[in-house]
Amino acid sequence: MSRDHAKSAETPFLELLARGASADAYEQPVLLARAEGGPADRIDALERAKDLALRVRSELEGRRRREAELSALFETAHDLAGLRDLDAVLRAIVQRARSLLGTDVAYLSLNDPERGDTYMRVTEGSVAARFQQLRLGMGEGLGGLVAQTARPYVTDDYFKDARFQHTGTIDAGVRDEGLVAILGVPLMLGHHVIGVLFAADRRARVFEREQIALLGSFAALASAAIDTANLLAETRSALAGLERANEIIRDRSGVIERASDVHDRLAELVLRGGGVHDVAAAVSQVLDGTVEFTEAAAAPEHALEASRADGHVVRHKDDWIAAVAAGDELFGALVLRGHPGLDPVDQLTLERAAMVTSLLLLARRSAAEAEQRVRGELLDDLLDARDRDPRLLDDRARRLHADLAAAHVVLVARLDTIAADADQEAVARRRLWAAASHLAATRHGLAAARDGGTVLLLPLEDGDEATDLARRTARHLGRAVHEAVTVGASAPVRDLAARPDTVAAAHTEAGRCLDALRLLGRCGDGAAAEDFGFLGLLLAGDQNVPGFVERTIGQVVAYDERRGTELVRTLDAYFSCGMSPARTKEALHVHVNTVAQRLERVGRLLGDDWQSPERALEIQLALRLHRLSAPTRH
Repeated sequence: MSRDHAKSAETPFLELLARGASADAYEQPVLLARAEGGPADRIDALERAKDLALRVRSELEGRRRREAELSALFETAHDLAGLRDLDAVLRAIVQRARSLLGTDVAYLSLNDPERGDTYMRVTEGSVAARFQQLRLGMGEGLGGLVAQTARPYVTDDYFKDARFQHTGTIDAGVRDEGLVAILGVPLMLGHHVIGVLFAADRRARVFEREQIALLGSFAALASAAIDTANLLAETRSALAGLERANEIIRDRSGVIERASDVHDRLAELVLRGGGVHDVAAAVSQVLDGTVEFTEAAAAPEHALEASRADGHVVRHKDDWIAAVAAGDELFGALVLRGHPGLDPVDQLTLERAAMVTSLLLLARRSAAEAEQRVRGELLDDLLDARDRDPRLLDDRARRLHADLAAAHVVLVARLDTIAADADQEAVARRRLWAAASHLAATRHGLAAARDGGTVLLLPLEDGDEATDLARRTARHLGRAVHEAVTVGASAPVRDLAARPDTVAAAHTEAGRCLDALRLLGRCGDGAAAEDFGFLGLLLAGDQNVPGFVERTIGQVVAYDERRGTELVRTLDAYFSCGMSPARTKEALHVHVNTVAQRLERVGRLLGDDWQSPERALEIQLALRLHRLSAPTRH
């Protein structure tokens, strides 16, 4: 296929991308070409261009969605900073939750301690009057289940779900509204559930984990808004009973201005792309102390857990601890030092700073995960799609700060610890992939999860060798995942965009080196083919290894396969024991006569001179290669 054909095939899809067409529209250029009886190579080119355009469209939509989510959270946090009307803030939260999750209805209920029930406070998208006026007894309906457990709950089909208590009143209201799928997350103040935030559809729907986490973030902002409104209400009530009302009002005005200044600074930091340490520095200036972000492992455990559970700042000796968390995930803490006294507004400032820090960390992780996926997709294309346009490959690599023209080494890494079950193994593999992706990003390389392990493509620096890089990578990944990681490396390869087939060949070579390391008992180590001597030549080259094994010990292998005997195992043990029948029978736990009979059978199959030095060397090498060619169990 010519480049002109490729360019003409890409043009209609670029136009579709430019005008933001729907996914269905991308089928039209292919269908039109087929209807016109276009040549097969043009139709194939259109199919490939369509697939690539749909992937680009999906990635763009994902990025727009994540940007919209973060923007909505930041806008809501900014609304909270300038809170004047609680109902307006809660309506904004419900409206943005409905819009971002794409549901038919969103609503928020609050508990009424005086009447001992719960009631609808805000609804968005609701059309049924009875549903909007529902008052529910505590513990009833899906909201009651959320309130009892203080955990999110989701149902794909409300009326078929028996996990919660159905009542006639609630079911009638839900039926009037026509709701089917419902997601509810708790509104928490400390240990207490004060209400529930819901998102619901009038059709069956599965809510994704990211959507549940997003609604939980909105619930946290709603709880903060209610908490802030309660604090303001208490402040107004206290001011009414004090003799020095004017003085207190002036003081309170100064405090509010200070709090507003903090929130303005934090909002500015978020908008200009500031980091966690920028937030800490800004709060340090406002609170006249030293604020530092500390990882969870380095923070005082008891104080950190207390702050996380209570949702407020906790005193620890002479410091103040504010947990930085999102849902069930704990990132660390903001620690305020050198500030022995902390008034309620200062506490609130530190708590809001912790919330903004958690949002920044979530945004950073989301961006990092997106980059990891892009790096993995590029490496997958280099390994599998050998007909990719070199210019496109180079362009994608440059956007990731990778230079495909430089010398690179393909490395295959696998964990050597056997997991107790499939879930633990999956978790361990994800840890390995995350560590490898981070290493690839810092070294301007690529990484992808593959075949139960991880494949890396790392640049080779001047004066460095593939073996050294493999060993460093094994040590680095082992320290990162706290388990032994074995790494096999290829010989250096170059000009990968122009010769993508070399990446697949290097991957096969690195995989053979990994298998050789594990068979030789060198788990947790790294090596390249050059480390294995003559065996390495066979591993690294295009030699006919199966043919050599077949010529040398093929009759013995076939005999075992036909009759279920253990002649190959006996041969292996015989050479390992220095060609001593006595030691061989101990290694195999059989009688010495059994060893003799088996060796006699081997002699009849291989010839009388099979124990001569030259033949013995070839047989031992064939046995080793036979083991390497056998499927490796992970």
